[in-house]
Amino acid sequence: MADVKYPEMRTELIQHLQALSDVEYQQRVWVLGESDGATEHDEFDYAVHYIYDDTRLATDPASTIGTILRSDEEAGTVSKLVDAIDMIFQKYGTKLSDAEYIQLPEWDAVLKAAKEAASLIQ
Repeated sequence: MADVKYPEMRTELIQHLQALSDVEYQQRVWVLGESDGATEHDEFDYAVHYIYDDTRLATDPASTIGTILRSDEEAGTVSKLVDAIDMIFQKYGTKLSDAEYIQLPEWDAVLKAAKEAASLIQ
């Protein structure tokens, strides 16, 4: 497996994937605003901006192979996560609170896809 050009960006992705895969973390940190010790503040919006705005992970994850991701398999798991988030955004929009998003029945697909991606990419 090849090294990546931007390991710090990969580390940031892993942190977002871990947050997106853990509903207890989401409730405690995103909704209640508690610090988890390592992170003073976090919210769903941070992960969305990283995946959708700060990188090409949402639009063309394969193009990040060698810079953030290491393989087509990793790109595929990120695509599944993006599909799950996109489906929620298409159905409910982008203006819900974190508490509202994580209560949606479709949120389970986000949790599952993020867990799969985090497991592979770590």
